[in-house]
Amino acid sequence: MIGLHEGVIDWKLVLASGSPRRRDLLREAGLSFQILSPEVEELGAGDLPPRELALANARMKCLAVSHGHADAVVIGADTVVALGGESFGKPVDLEEAAANLRLFRGRVQEVMTGVVIAHGERVCEFVDTSYVKFAEYSDEVIEEYLGKVSVLDKAGGYAIQEHGEMIIEKFEGDYDTIVGLPVSLVLDQLGRMGFPVPPPAV
Repeated sequence: MIGLHEGVIDWKLVLASGSPRRRDLLREAGLSFQILSPEVEELGAGDLPPRELALANARMKCLAVSHGHADAVVIGADTVVALGGESFGKPVDLEEAAANLRLFRGRVQEVMTGVVIAHGERVCEFVDTSYVKFAEYSDEVIEEYLGKVSVLDKAGGYAIQEHGEMIIEKFEGDYDTIVGLPVSLVLDQLGRMGFPVPPPAV
């Protein structure tokens, strides 16, 4: 396990997620960590209200890994997209993804990423929310977009970082939250827990 040494503590950081987007965000922040994707059955889109759903799934992932690695700082996260109070998970197929994008166009969607960080018995959790305004695109644009982007592993069936300009008019809030992890808030919380976070890039 990759760790950082600070004083007498051998800090170890674990990302409890198989998401390549979260992995990349943490690496871009200058953190060294191990990836352990937990074997958990996540709650579905209709099981809880959107905010509670994001936090519950993040908690499940984090604690599943933390229980076996009490000496490590473990980060679990889950992203939920919601429209009119209804949550949208990963589409089961391209037909569902296309239906989602037809429903989203011209509307404002909430994107909530729940984060749970555990170090032994110490656990902190939070949810950050950003907003995405979809453009008034045509069915042809939806078809073209789905031909360019692999969407079946993405909440709602789209990714702002992959050809987002085709379907998204603007967003408000933290871009990283929409991608899958509010890195600045994660770094802040790690620092509060005593973890030696990298200095900000100049």
